[in-house]
Amino acid sequence: MARAVRKSWVGPRSRSRSRSKSWGKGELYETLCLLIIGAGCYLIGSVLGIFEVVIAFSLQHGLLDLVMLAGCMGIALFGAIIRKSLTLRRTMLERDAAARQAEAIARHDALTGLTNRRHFVEAVERARERMGEGERAAVFLIDLDRFKPVNDLYGHAAGNAVLCTVADRLQELLPAGGMAARLGGDEFALLVPFTGSLETIKRLAQQAIASLTAPIDWNDGEVKIGATIGIALVSAEHDADALLHAADLAMYQGKREGRGTFRVFEDAMDTELRERAALEAELREAVERGEIEPFYQPVVALPGRDCVGFEVLARWRHPTRGLLGPDQFIGIAEETGMIADLSYRLLQQACRDALSWPPHLQLAINIAPQQFQDRGLAQRLLGILAETGFSPRRLEVEITESALVQDLEAARTTLTSLQNLGVRIALDDFGTGYSSLYHLRELKFDKLKIDRSYVDTITLSEERAKLVDAIISLGRSLGLVTTAEGIETDASVDWLSGQGCDFGQGYLFGKPMPKEEIDTLLEAGPVLPRDAPVIAARPSSEVKPSSKEGPAGDVGPARPGAPSIPDHAIIRYGRVRAA
Repeated sequence: MARAVRKSWVGPRSRSRSRSKSWGKGELYETLCLLIIGAGCYLIGSVLGIFEVVIAFSLQHGLLDLVMLAGCMGIALFGAIIRKSLTLRRTMLERDAAARQAEAIARHDALTGLTNRRHFVEAVERARERMGEGERAAVFLIDLDRFKPVNDLYGHAAGNAVLCTVADRLQELLPAGGMAARLGGDEFALLVPFTGSLETIKRLAQQAIASLTAPIDWNDGEVKIGATIGIALVSAEHDADALLHAADLAMYQGKREGRGTFRVFEDAMDTELRERAALEAELREAVERGEIEPFYQPVVALPGRDCVGFEVLARWRHPTRGLLGPDQFIGIAEETGMIADLSYRLLQQACRDALSWPPHLQLAINIAPQQFQDRGLAQRLLGILAETGFSPRRLEVEITESALVQDLEAARTTLTSLQNLGVRIALDDFGTGYSSLYHLRELKFDKLKIDRSYVDTITLSEERAKLVDAIISLGRSLGLVTTAEGIETDASVDWLSGQGCDFGQGYLFGKPMPKEEIDTLLEAGPVLPRDAPVIAARPSSEVKPSSKEGPAGDVGPARPGAPSIPDHAIIRYGRVRAA
């Protein structure tokens, strides 16, 4: 059905042929009517003798030529009337066809041919009206998983092909009287009438997930996606918007629990939504009042464990919930558009805090993917540095691959602007994306940060250890320094140092701390020289693991030194290193 609708919209020749056939029938009908009228006039004139009287009168007064002229002009006028009538009829047919086409476009999605949101909402409202007759129905809200990478990796043509295939598969699953709709983007909906228990609906949801998970052929290859479904039962008490909202809540519950599944709406989900809305309002006020403050986690050089800087991490001192970690509010800030304001305020405060610290200590701050959509990002960051007097050479900006995928050219421009002024760029969570090597080739980074999911298991999993070793070797070959995140054991430090990892970060060296605790740690250490060297990316010819021998048996160059935080002043969560 979807395929048929799409063909009717994308096949202008077929439309022209259908209109031509309708016009031919109209012309024949009007011509026959006019011929019948003409024949009737002739019979009347012949039976009543009108023609004979007119001819006799014309001959008697010499008006025959004038009568012939009038007859010829009448025939011409009659032809013009016929032509005008046919033109008007053709215009009316075209207008009616355009009206029908406009109505179809207003009610259907142009790409897939499915019903659009407006028509779907109307259908749900009609289903609500029939609830009193004992009929039951459910609304499915379907969000595709892993669809964005299809567009990013294969192009929009592949994305459109996937959407059309999804539409066809959903149509095939629909029971009699059901309706499939594309609400926008990669979001679809089904209106499913059913009888019996809720198990019928659950089985259909499982079939839909299985169908949409099946590979889709594209250019001699296969594209794989998935789907998460939220279900809400139609009731007379809730309108269509409320039902779609309930299905949306259920769908997001499924996404939070791992994707590729379905969830039926429950009242507890609404309660959770209300709590989230309250937290969102509180977060907005907290950002404006400056309640989100920077905490600092030490970054140390390996293997000596000398502190070279800190990563800036957000903490929220909530008036009733206590100290909240970023996992409890950063996601909300990103979804609501507050992340940019939050990040800029955080960086501003962190730069002010770090001004009193030794000049060799650097700050690393993460920039959210949404911020890279702002063309003025580089200017905003440099404005904060100028305002606070913090040196750009002491700042490191960490970005994730998801920020690059959204707009690679914009990211390239922004990163180049920052690097030209001395700001270093680190690719965060390396190894968790799907196009890392491409980005390393296209963009000039200064550092790779190995994701903690790899570091956690390097001493337990040989495969993970090989992957981390490969990342370190890749960074070394490209002239990039590497930082391992999430280090919690001395065994991990020893292994990473042996492979040539440059820096480490994790609870073994220190937990995230407020400025006051960092000040205490720094004051407890030896006097820190003001001319301590800055840790920066080294040329590829110099990047060698200091704990390994070179090809000729020489030990590689020593890492740039940095004054140490004394061992007893570093918070440790593993075996304490001997002095």
